[in-house]
Amino acid sequence: MNDTLQKNRRRKTHLPKGRQLDDTAVAEVTDLLKDAPMRRDLLIEHLHKIQDHFGCLEAKHMRALAEIMRLSQAEIYEVASFYDHFDIVKEGEEKPAPVTIRVCDSLSCMMAGAEKLIGDLESGVNPDEIRIMRAPCMGGCDVAPAARIGDHELGNATVESLLALAEGKTNNKQIPAVIPDYKKLEAYKAEGGYEALEKVRSGAIDFDTMLETLSDAGLRGLGGAGFPVHMKWKFVRGYQGPRLMSINGDEGEPGTFKDRYYLERDPHRMFEGALIGAHMVEAERIYLYMRDEYPAVLEILRREIAALEEAGITEPGFIELRRGAGAYICGEESAMLESIEGKRGIPRHRPPFIAERGLFGQPTLNHNVETLWWLPDIIRHGPKWFADKGIEGHPGARSWSVSGRVKNPGVKLAPAGITIRQLIDDYCDGMADGHTFKAYYPGGASGGVLPASMDDIPLDFGGKLAELGSFVGSHAVVILSDQDNVKDAVLNTLQFFKHESCGQCTPCRGGTEKMVSMLESDEPLDEEAIRDLEAVMRDSSICGLGQAAPNPVNHLLVHFREDLAK
Repeated sequence: MNDTLQKNRRRKTHLPKGRQLDDTAVAEVTDLLKDAPMRRDLLIEHLHKIQDHFGCLEAKHMRALAEIMRLSQAEIYEVASFYDHFDIVKEGEEKPAPVTIRVCDSLSCMMAGAEKLIGDLESGVNPDEIRIMRAPCMGGCDVAPAARIGDHELGNATVESLLALAEGKTNNKQIPAVIPDYKKLEAYKAEGGYEALEKVRSGAIDFDTMLETLSDAGLRGLGGAGFPVHMKWKFVRGYQGPRLMSINGDEGEPGTFKDRYYLERDPHRMFEGALIGAHMVEAERIYLYMRDEYPAVLEILRREIAALEEAGITEPGFIELRRGAGAYICGEESAMLESIEGKRGIPRHRPPFIAERGLFGQPTLNHNVETLWWLPDIIRHGPKWFADKGIEGHPGARSWSVSGRVKNPGVKLAPAGITIRQLIDDYCDGMADGHTFKAYYPGGASGGVLPASMDDIPLDFGGKLAELGSFVGSHAVVILSDQDNVKDAVLNTLQFFKHESCGQCTPCRGGTEKMVSMLESDEPLDEEAIRDLEAVMRDSSICGLGQAAPNPVNHLLVHFREDLAK
């Protein structure tokens, strides 16, 4: 090495090791965060504020944040780099284009032409002014293809509609979220809202009576696992306090959009249910984790949490809103808790039930949005009202997110135990014109894919569906037709799992990558290798992502062999 280069690379002895502190950046970050607490669990919130303000996370601002929070630079970087929505800019790198268009490329949007939309956008914009990005499921499956420019979400997106929104804009902040017309606090109270909460708080309904009511209603967790709610409450209340509560609003499963649907229309039903649950298990605080893909929902939640505090229904800070940052794995319960604590969303090594050591090591009651959404009505109308909404021994109503090749997609309120044929014909007005029913995903990407010939199976937790290696999960139903190739659909879902694997365990990280490469290959599929890989992933993956990812591939080999060669 020549002497001049060696001298330039030598660290100046009066400076500390590593990236040097930029005083201007420290002042900028300090001013931006102002009086915000510098707690470790708020790291992701602070990263959001920096990116929202500056449009990206420059190295100098991350270094400044590390100094202000008294954390190592490595801690800041490992968290920021884990989440898709943080744009890290290293020294010497160019900042991203000032305006970003995200286009969903998950299954329902793929069938609706997302690939062509992405290609046309990429060839029709100046990349220095507008960045085109692929995005995993954005919860707009019923209005596919879904896209987002800045914080403005757009369904049935076209090149023309997106570029019209971008015209004349010089940064993402100039394209804010559009807030739908939703039921605000006063309107909800005028219809009897929060009367159920008052009954609970007054002692008119005690804990044992509430458990009996939930048991008789047959209410289960509706985020995917289907765990009986009354049992979860009993477990959590049985642990020594202090206790906490978390709400999982990270519905990232492709095909799922029911929680978004309810929160954009009637958020206080969820809030009332959450406050009832928190009271019953004596939780000291509620942490509401909402995915970053829903900017309009996030704004609604901010406004209505403030309204609850102003009305005296909750104490200031009792409900704390936490914003995700683009990681499907954070829909997994323990990964969500890690993210709320300001860490990478990596699932914990744990037994199936996490209540004893949840958030910050305290017993934690965790529920999905829709589960809580039903609670006020169950108290108001009684358990039989809810139980009778199912059919043939399947208690309860369910919210089905239906997308794909149906005439009328959307959230359908239908009985538990309904068949796919009934759901298509009676709730979606049949198949889309020119399409013949061929296959369906009964529970999103991880629930596998079944042929149309199996159209009489009751859709509910367990039962015949489980015997077929499938499940309803979060009740995300995607319908395929004779114009779709099932292998292409399965490849799309496996690409999603490959991208969203947290990378913690080799069976999932390497398994999803290998399955994608085998499905993409022009060579005949090595079915023996696929089966071996499937067994390893199911038996050895830490969490449900790796365990369930092989489901669509398994069903492709069992039910759709004619599509393998296409």
